[in-house]
Amino acid sequence: MTVSAPMTARNGHTSLLEPDTLLKKRRRNEAWFKALGLGAVLTGLLFLVILLGSIIYNGLPAFTQTYVTIPVALPEATLDKTGNRNASEMRKVSTFGYKPLIEKGLVDALAANGIQTSFEDSGDLADLLSDGAASHVRDQVLSNPDLVGKTVEFDLLASSRVDGYFKGRVDRASVERGMVLTPEHLDIADSLEERGMVERKFNLDFITGSDASDNRPEEAGVGVSLLGSLFMILVVIVLAVPIGVGAAIYLEEFAPQNKFTDLIEVNISNLAAVPSIVFGILGLAAFIQFANLPQSAPLVGGLVLTLMSLPQIIIPARAALKAVPPSIRQAALGIGASRNQMVFQHVLPLAMPGILTGVIISLAQALGETAPLLLIGMVGYIASNYPDGFLDGFVSPNSALPAQIYEWSKRADPAFYERAWGGIIVLLVFMLTINILAVILRRRFERRW
Repeated sequence: MTVSAPMTARNGHTSLLEPDTLLKKRRRNEAWFKALGLGAVLTGLLFLVILLGSIIYNGLPAFTQTYVTIPVALPEATLDKTGNRNASEMRKVSTFGYKPLIEKGLVDALAANGIQTSFEDSGDLADLLSDGAASHVRDQVLSNPDLVGKTVEFDLLASSRVDGYFKGRVDRASVERGMVLTPEHLDIADSLEERGMVERKFNLDFITGSDASDNRPEEAGVGVSLLGSLFMILVVIVLAVPIGVGAAIYLEEFAPQNKFTDLIEVNISNLAAVPSIVFGILGLAAFIQFANLPQSAPLVGGLVLTLMSLPQIIIPARAALKAVPPSIRQAALGIGASRNQMVFQHVLPLAMPGILTGVIISLAQALGETAPLLLIGMVGYIASNYPDGFLDGFVSPNSALPAQIYEWSKRADPAFYERAWGGIIVLLVFMLTINILAVILRRRFERRW
């Protein structure tokens, strides 16, 4: 009888304390796999840091704005000829009546501070200021008529080019190539800054304000479009959440398993993968062209986002219901509970963390969608006014925050690019808040078994 030699002996390996060739190869492969995985994670983090750094670097300047402090005389003979401080009569003086007063105030301020200028026309000097300066002064006078007859110091917005000069976005070479300002304008701006008449401070109007025309990018804000997004999300919450969760409960707990149910499930899965712009085309045809709902209204945008969000709510909701252990159902039925009681009093509360997580994440995704809004006209409307009331917020033309960012990115003035980056920061903060809320709710209602 022949006795085979030990395996270690055949491989030339004689010690258990020293790894053999196969073990060394396996450990080497594991080390490579760990290194590749770590490299993939670090690469992803690097791109994330670059992306966030770019957004913060380019977007933070939008939250500050350059202001020029100018004393403006408000003569009664021009602004309130009757002298009775009647607001309705004072409104007859348009911004064209305030513009010469601001220009004179700027000329007098330069002379008082010893700043020389070769501009003969005060209108050329006014290019240092925003085109909306006259409107700003008029609004303050109408809100406080007692200012008439006095000389009041106003903090007026600098023009977008002057603001860009102090932020480093505009240099003298680009000014010489352009047609808006001259290097002398920048010299005067530097002189005003040396005398403390120019200040860069936090721009609250960017968060609470409305969009502005192409000539006044320094006045543009995201407040109205952000409100439009909120009205759209309200529509999605009211319609998509109950319909989506109800459909998931029926399909998972009550629907019979047949070909019709299988067809519905397959279509829901396919709809979740349909590009969002297709839902925009559907909304354009169904809600605007057929139902004659107002174009550019948050109501239509909310309906379109509801169609888009339904599959994304149903699928995670069904998964959450399916994750509840069958023993819960069997125990409920075993103690005499009806099927409805079993679902709504035992299964649904346990599945609620997963359902809430899916709902909130789908809402956050809907909030950031732009493509379906292009088709219903919410990108071509300048959101310049707040709605008159709660119901008016649903039907009056408005924009949405993602659509507003897209609109700014198309405009020629670089100041609008800065606004677009700033709008992205606001949108990310909004979506991050919603995702944090999802995590908190999931932890709050989470059950372990």
